[in-house]
Amino acid sequence: MITIAVDAHGGDYAPNEIIKGVIKAVEENNDIEILLVGVKEKIKPILDTFKIQEHKKIKLIESKEIIGMADNPVTSIRRKKNSSIHIGLKLVKEKKASSFFSAGNTGAVMATAKLILNTLEGVERPAIATIMPNITGHFVMLDVGANIQCKPIHYIQFAIMGSIYSKIMLHKNNPRVGLLSIGEEAVKGNDLLKTVHTLLNEMGVLNFIGNVEAKELFRDTCDVVVTDGFTGNIALKTSESAAWYISTLLKEELSKNIPSKIAALLAKPVFKRLKKRADYEEYGGALLIGVDGITIIGHGSSNAYAVKNAIGVAKELAKNNINQKITEQIYSIYGDLLKTEKYSAFWHNLKERIKNMTLKHFRE
Repeated sequence: MITIAVDAHGGDYAPNEIIKGVIKAVEENNDIEILLVGVKEKIKPILDTFKIQEHKKIKLIESKEIIGMADNPVTSIRRKKNSSIHIGLKLVKEKKASSFFSAGNTGAVMATAKLILNTLEGVERPAIATIMPNITGHFVMLDVGANIQCKPIHYIQFAIMGSIYSKIMLHKNNPRVGLLSIGEEAVKGNDLLKTVHTLLNEMGVLNFIGNVEAKELFRDTCDVVVTDGFTGNIALKTSESAAWYISTLLKEELSKNIPSKIAALLAKPVFKRLKKRADYEEYGGALLIGVDGITIIGHGSSNAYAVKNAIGVAKELAKNNINQKITEQIYSIYGDLLKTEKYSAFWHNLKERIKNMTLKHFRE
């Protein structure tokens, strides 16, 4: 049995949609149980409405506080240690749950996860990795919101983790890794991206294909797209907006007259398949990759269907021992280098190279 902790108060439609999603998840999965974390007075009436007592696989874990979507993440960590996010992540830390899901305050989830779970060996900063659709299947993009400013070494670590994630979840044998930039040529981009491009190209252990422009994201150009959290979040939200725009236009055009309505009716199965391929709800949530515990962050507007799918993602990651495989594959890539101190010989040498490259740039 796989145990998953769920934040009952995460998201715009919590707790109703969260509880509905939890119920759907346990009804469709016989091998999971849910620890639903929330303020008893707020969620118990809803649980009673759904006759939740009939579901023995759903257990209520009481919290005293809620971190709102507008709350400051840093302040919340200090002042709301009895929040549903804090308690849910402690359940993972204490091995009482295999993973944690929240559609709540992303900054608070990320900061609390880093504080309670810590990062994996060899990882300085975790990243938010999301699975996105392309013309032939899916690709991984990271970071999409965890780190606004990054150093070259962070990009390197994102590339390694993203490549491993793609191997495990998308079954890519040799994932193509691309660096999001403003041009395909190595000379394009700012000085930071040029440095990262040089380092990724010289490493020789990843299938680095070079720079990737935003227009190539959905054309099956690569399997892993590496960027900073600021740029990645803009790219993600722009993609969501474009999808909404096209969908809205289609609905308007297909409802204008009788022939259009007939065409819409005939094309309904096609639209359903298209939605299944492109809708974020199908993926449920994004993985906060790099922390020592499975943490899934859902979209703020997650409905019951998205919550159910996010729980499914958490289940699959737990079954596949995602963090153990990340650590094992990092060791397999770099051998004994990562078995020394926390800051291994590899990372130390890489930092020195980055430092020297930066100094050289300023001298020139």
